Amino acid sequence: MGRGKIEIKKIENPTNRQVTYSKRRNGIFKKAQELTVLCDAKVSLIMFSNTNKFHEYISPSTTTKKIYDQYQKALGIDLWSAQYEKMQEQLRKLKDINHKLKKEIRQRIGEDLNELSIDHLRVLEQNMTEALNGVRGRKVRSLEERHGNLWMEYEAKMEDPRCGLVDSEGDYESAAALVNGASNLYAFRLHQGHHHHHPNLHLAGGFGPHDLRLP
Repeated sequence: MGRGKIEIKKIENPTNRQVTYSKRRNGIFKKAQELTVLCDAKVSLIMFSNTNKFHEYISPSTTTKKIYDQYQKALGIDLWSAQYEKMQEQLRKLKDINHKLKKEIRQRIGEDLNELSIDHLRVLEQNMTEALNGVRGRKVRSLEERHGNLWMEYEAKMEDPRCGLVDSEGDYESAAALVNGASNLYAFRLHQGHHHHHPNLHLAGGFGPHDLRLP
């Protein structure tokens, strides 16, 4: 009894579909190899599964590039010209953007201004003012964050039972110097379990309480 006729339509079951694809792919590649050997033909097959898995067969006597070149020559077409034109157009656009950006940078540092009209100069001035305000705002926020971190560090040291503020005339100024970012502060001393007293060290030029503010 002969095999029944198989209806050609999409196989809905993914597993069955993958099995059928693998079997028939191998069958096509086997036929391509037979054509290469029996008929001295140049065969190129490129296949992608529905999961985008790539498979290829190329006759040992040729290469994929040679097949493409021979195909273009036989049909009198150029497969790459359209793509090349698109790439050239994209390159021209990128060059224009780069030229405009360089020109804008030069104008922002006071160069190439002679060709600008009064309206363009006003716009440039406004843009630079907004940029300057943004930089200043960021600077103020950074200083405020630094001020807060240093103050928290100072309070944490004050709460540490092992540390205390030296009782002397310059102590408050030294504490203020810590809040304002002094890197070498010697106003703290370590309370030892014995009665050995370390000499007090102070920084010259400390800040007073009126200086505990941001510039």
